[in-house]
Amino acid sequence: MKKKLTGLVAILSVLSLAVALCGCTGDKKGDSSDSITIGIPQDIEETLDPHNMVAAGTKEIFFNVFEGLVKPDSDGNIVPAVASEYTVSDDGLTYTFTIRDGVKFHDGTLVTAEDVQYSMNKCADIEGGNPMIPALSNIASVDIVDDTHVAVVLKSADNDFLANIATVSAAIIPMHNTDPSKSAIGTGPYKYISRSPLENVIFEKYDEYWGEAAYIQNVTFKICSNSDTIPMEFEGGSIDMMTHLTNSIRQQIDTDKFEVSAGTMNLVQALYLNHNFEPFANEDVRKAMCYAVDREAILDFVSDGEGVIIGSSMYPNFRKYYDASLADAYPHDTEKAKELLKKAGYENGFEFEVTVPSNYTQHVQTATVIKEQLAEVGITVNIKQVDWDTWLSETYIGRNYDATVIGVDAAQLTASSLLARFVSDAGNNFTNYTSTAYDNAYKKAFEERDEATQTELFKDCVKMLSDDAANVYIQDLPEFVALSKKYTGYEFYPVYVIDVAKIRPAK
Repeated sequence: MKKKLTGLVAILSVLSLAVALCGCTGDKKGDSSDSITIGIPQDIEETLDPHNMVAAGTKEIFFNVFEGLVKPDSDGNIVPAVASEYTVSDDGLTYTFTIRDGVKFHDGTLVTAEDVQYSMNKCADIEGGNPMIPALSNIASVDIVDDTHVAVVLKSADNDFLANIATVSAAIIPMHNTDPSKSAIGTGPYKYISRSPLENVIFEKYDEYWGEAAYIQNVTFKICSNSDTIPMEFEGGSIDMMTHLTNSIRQQIDTDKFEVSAGTMNLVQALYLNHNFEPFANEDVRKAMCYAVDREAILDFVSDGEGVIIGSSMYPNFRKYYDASLADAYPHDTEKAKELLKKAGYENGFEFEVTVPSNYTQHVQTATVIKEQLAEVGITVNIKQVDWDTWLSETYIGRNYDATVIGVDAAQLTASSLLARFVSDAGNNFTNYTSTAYDNAYKKAFEERDEATQTELFKDCVKMLSDDAANVYIQDLPEFVALSKKYTGYEFYPVYVIDVAKIRPAK
């Protein structure tokens, strides 16, 4: 049975309406502005291979360069990209994709069935079995049907398959690119031009893009790792836009020159605990810390009360999986915290280190408040600020830390992208959380084919993480975006991306 990709009709309707309202042909070339400079808080990773990108901040901007067979839109729909449509076999195991006619890579070559097969095999790591997206280990084979059709065969039916491949990590890249780690060749509306380490990353509009052309020709992503200088960057005109702003920076921006928009970051910010650090292996210790932390006070300090308090590893924009009641699971209660510490054998408290990436002011501020609050129950916290590359290599990948404050995003529009990392043997389980009960519950949820039943089972997993006090969950941070009034069109997404192609000159 042939299925059109979700959201396609709606997108075409919106585009038609936009043409009617503007009284134009839809050709954006006449409206193109020369350039825009966008501030980003950290440098990109060394690798330019989308299948090996780890950092959310890197994938966030390369969303403009790389595309998969499908991709997300700003409403959370999975919409066409390199594939124009697909069919699904009755048993749910085979997805046959039609390659969109005329899609070109940034080197000018046409996308072929061989490129799609190569890319899917590579990102799924079929031979090695260790894909960047763990769920893609469910791919059994990628078969070329003919010049315009590729069939992806799964080992077991998976309701989340399309969402899992709607990401930079499942991008289609040319098989003739012998070193994708050094040469970024995608199919998106922008092509990668260059990188000056610790300074900037430069993209350029791709004139032969298959879809709606971008408005702006040249894009510079300027590294603004020192948050103290960001207001001066805006004031001096050296950046036109920046996302993920702190409340204090937002308040310093000249609103006559810049439009400041508010949303949420779609992150699970928490004090993440390394369960291999002895005190954190004790559930009573973890619960004590949850009671000791006053989340309202953190929100007040970090963002004047803005943000959404959460109680587990799920953020509010994942509406069908989100349980708002869990935010109240551990109300602030220092006496209860002291009782649990005594029960756990830590009546006199203990000492640990919180490692925080210094370029994320909100996380540093959150750690500062937590330090003061835990001191009230006898726990001594030492804050260690490190640069982003060090955090990524030693904390996230190396798991060499006691605790960290960070925000975890959902790389795909699936419950699994937030919950799979807590399975005991998951490669991205950087907290070393281990629970046989959780492993079994997650497996049951993941394998369930009925969507409504699966949703409830995933919600059970969310509650288990709260009940176990797997981490000290804090908030989904507020997202402040400042954009020069010379431009308009920025859209918030339910996943971590900056869609530059939507930004256009203001009329």
